[in-house]
Amino acid sequence: MQLDKREKGFSFRKEGPLDMRMDPGEHLTAREIVNEWSEEKLGEIFREFGEEPRWRRAAKTIVESRRSQSIETTKELADLIAEQLGRGFKKKLHPATLIFQALRICVNRELEAIQKALPKALEVLSFGGRIGVMSFHRLEDRIAKAIFKEGATVPAQNKYKEYVQKPMLKLLNKKPLQASLEEVRRNPRARSAKLRFAEKVMQ
Repeated sequence: MQLDKREKGFSFRKEGPLDMRMDPGEHLTAREIVNEWSEEKLGEIFREFGEEPRWRRAAKTIVESRRSQSIETTKELADLIAEQLGRGFKKKLHPATLIFQALRICVNRELEAIQKALPKALEVLSFGGRIGVMSFHRLEDRIAKAIFKEGATVPAQNKYKEYVQKPMLKLLNKKPLQASLEEVRRNPRARSAKLRFAEKVMQ
């Protein structure tokens, strides 16, 4: 699994280069973002992609630190964030969790990918076919929920048309399925997973 590979630089628990690229053919790396992007831009991605409430402080900390020496590894970044932010927010999370999430999403354009891929998947899905979307953070789930909801909504009707348009989708679970406590004990990564299903219905 890519997330477990030290050389990929996804985890703050393992020493590795600040890379975070799913596709090694892409050019943008987490190292470039951390060491070259402005404080304003860093704060923006920490706020939007990480939903980190202390995004201003995190961005300022990184910019001030890199003035004396560039930040090269996951451990350097994680230790820096932990030292400056501490565990004041969501004590169960490592202080760098949301910062690393934001960097990974930005590097791989993850939200853009799901926004493009899911509607295309619905287009080619056969009538009666079912589709499931599993997300691992709120931003992904929010996009999947919105796209499914739009597909399951009755379009506005034109009174001059004889044909009455119907929703394209039927939601199979209005609330996402989540892992049980037992499953989370066996696989801690499952704690944030959410699974939504929909069925394509006849028009």
